[in-house]
Amino acid sequence: MFGLTTTLAILLLVCILLACIFEFINGFHDTANAVATVIYTNSLKPTTAVVYSGLLNFTGVITGGIGVAVGIVNLLPMEVLVDTNVYHGIAMILALLLSAIIWNFGTWYFGIPASSSHAIIGSILGIGLAFYFLPDAKLSWDKVVNWDKARETGWALLISPFAGFALAVVIMFIFKRLVKNDLFYKEPIPGKMPPWPIRILLMLTCGLVSFFHGQNDGQKGVGIVLMILIAILPATYALDDSVNLQKINSQVIAIKEIVVSTDTTRFGKEEFSNLDKIRKHSDHFTSTIANFNFSNEIKEANRFDVRTDVVKITKSAEKLMKSENFAISKSEFEKLTHELKGVKKLVEFAPNWVIIMISICLGLGTMIGWKRIVKTIGEKIGKQHMSYAQGASAELVASIGIAVATGYKVPVSTTHMLSSGIMGSMVAKKGLKNLQRKTIVNILLAWVLTLPVTILLAGSLFLLFRTIL
Repeated sequence: MFGLTTTLAILLLVCILLACIFEFINGFHDTANAVATVIYTNSLKPTTAVVYSGLLNFTGVITGGIGVAVGIVNLLPMEVLVDTNVYHGIAMILALLLSAIIWNFGTWYFGIPASSSHAIIGSILGIGLAFYFLPDAKLSWDKVVNWDKARETGWALLISPFAGFALAVVIMFIFKRLVKNDLFYKEPIPGKMPPWPIRILLMLTCGLVSFFHGQNDGQKGVGIVLMILIAILPATYALDDSVNLQKINSQVIAIKEIVVSTDTTRFGKEEFSNLDKIRKHSDHFTSTIANFNFSNEIKEANRFDVRTDVVKITKSAEKLMKSENFAISKSEFEKLTHELKGVKKLVEFAPNWVIIMISICLGLGTMIGWKRIVKTIGEKIGKQHMSYAQGASAELVASIGIAVATGYKVPVSTTHMLSSGIMGSMVAKKGLKNLQRKTIVNILLAWVLTLPVTILLAGSLFLLFRTIL
């Protein structure tokens, strides 16, 4: 398999299997939130609901692109992700996946809505931080994690529950102004389907959450598999062999020309550092691919160096573009943005088989294991059982939040978006006294503890596996 030894081939398959297990658990852990309302309100039978949700999750992954997936990969610097000793990469992947799986399965078992996004991101951060403590580590503390991307991701995960809570209150207010049917605000009658207008609304909101969950959370699974492939098979998966290198080279040259022509009289140390990186890596890229049209023509030993060139060029240029000291015209700025987008195509890609595999795992996972979370969502967050209006408002909140996050290419927690939406809808009815304290405390504890627990667990497992493998 790809020229690997039998041992490495087996470990590669084990890592991919664990990635599939994580995404499978993600399906019945997170997507239970999506089906909670239609099942609890008797709008759809459980089997129909989970199949419906599973199919839309599958569709979401297929159509979602790879922006979030690339963001997951970029949380770790290439020096951490790719080691000269491939077994070190395997140690990283095993620690990352096992810690996320352990936490996800544990919270699901106790029926606590917890975030798969927090779990996988905490695990990735744990790997990067643990890398710093290795005797042979060559990266400083500020380089072991892509802190800019980590802060961007952290803000998205932090703000989303509060935004979800507030938006649910607003949507409930809008519902009360527009929908005068008292039945809409009552608890479901066990075993009795609601009227068709309510059923259609709840089925629609369930479908939206499922679809956007696939677009966002499914990409996390794609990102994990990309990390596996890059760590274990960097020569094979470093570059997209369908992209014309000479076209990319013309874009690299255009980027360099725009950047070096700018006025540098106001540049500081950081701006000059980024400018030097663009010059250095642009020249290296041009010379390396001079006689080649596609990446599979380049020697395997040089392919990852080409990937590094592209990453350094694009990241340095993006940092310059954010600097007030980087003075270029509006047309040059637009051209630079366009060229950077084109160059990224060489390294930001996912094989079709990866996307399909993750789609299937997420879709199948949706179809089992939903009962524990559904009961928590429907009965244990508020002192009153969830009404039709509350279910619809919470799922509208979740679908809007996930769609916006996917548009900005950042991961967000479906669980926390929906749970906070339910809380907001309960508070909109009777204030904070309408929340069940025990459940809210459990959800908040899971929210607060997921990152530190997975960071410690992943970091510890990584250091352990590094001594074994």
